[in-house]
Amino acid sequence: MSGNGIGMLFRLTTFGESHGAALGGVVEGCPAGLPLCEADLQGDLDRRRPGQNRFTTGRREPDQVRILSGVFEGVTTGTPIGLMIENTDQRSRDYSAIQELFRPGHADYVYWRKHGVRDYRGGGRASARETAMRVAGGAVARKLLATVGVRIRGALIAMGEERIDRSGWDWDQVELNPFFSPDAGAVERFAALLDGVRNAGDSVGAMLEVVASGVGVGWGEPVFDRLDADLAKALMSVNAVKGVEIGSGMEMGSGRGSQLADEMFPDGQGGVTFGSNHAGGILGGMSTGQEIVARVALKPTSSIRIPRRTVDVTGQAREVVTEGRHDPCVGIRAVPVVEAMVALTLADHWLRWRSREGWRL
Repeated sequence: MSGNGIGMLFRLTTFGESHGAALGGVVEGCPAGLPLCEADLQGDLDRRRPGQNRFTTGRREPDQVRILSGVFEGVTTGTPIGLMIENTDQRSRDYSAIQELFRPGHADYVYWRKHGVRDYRGGGRASARETAMRVAGGAVARKLLATVGVRIRGALIAMGEERIDRSGWDWDQVELNPFFSPDAGAVERFAALLDGVRNAGDSVGAMLEVVASGVGVGWGEPVFDRLDADLAKALMSVNAVKGVEIGSGMEMGSGRGSQLADEMFPDGQGGVTFGSNHAGGILGGMSTGQEIVARVALKPTSSIRIPRRTVDVTGQAREVVTEGRHDPCVGIRAVPVVEAMVALTLADHWLRWRSREGWRL
């Protein structure tokens, strides 16, 4: 199976399955001399960790990360950084009833058709459990980016039919509630919605927003290696993500140039300032120096207790009910995951930008 890595100069490759012995990853391209320890990675993993409240899966994994290589006496050595997270709370028996059934909305059928075999225990590589290693690798990228003043923050802005009030946006609130909501007033509504969905055996989708500040001007390339294209690819690679937009995104398709072109003004220091940021901090595939803003839409969890029609491996019509422990809304724990994917992409493009700067006359 190919396609297990992302990045050019700063690269993360992952391995492992949901119900295997462990998840692993290798980070390549991190410069030597970056102070790094396991505690630097654990904070983000704890934010993603399952089983912390009634709104997420009941699977309880400590997600303790180990650094196996690439760090000596507290700093990176410039060699590959090996990472490992052991799986400790697998309950594979929950999936024995579906080993010959294809769950609607899952990758079961395409895995089976492509490879002739599939790991039915939680979805194998297609499981959202795989994203734990993305968060660990993204934490390395985040630590590197912090040295040049880049900060990346994400939030849940919608769940089902419920939306936040953007006028009440407060980044400090994000870490104070289980929904990563920047609007304290939306928390009670999100809780009521999710309690109802969970009790009904159903699931619900979500919208997330991620913002990167401190990005310099000119990261990215104007044709195939556009920064927005690489961000879109990285974010679309996250389980359950079905839509990505940068800046005003889909709104651009129904707007006017007079409304959505970001006007520019002198900043008094030989540079420019912008009157708005509909472009999401990227023009012509390159960063403008403004905040980079992206939003993602995640589909409802496909593992639900409501009977769904399907077929089995022999092609016979069947009905399936997915038991086990599943998130009624995958969007909640996806916030640190999308932050990680943005961090990985920006770290890669920063290294590429830095290498190009050496050729500038």
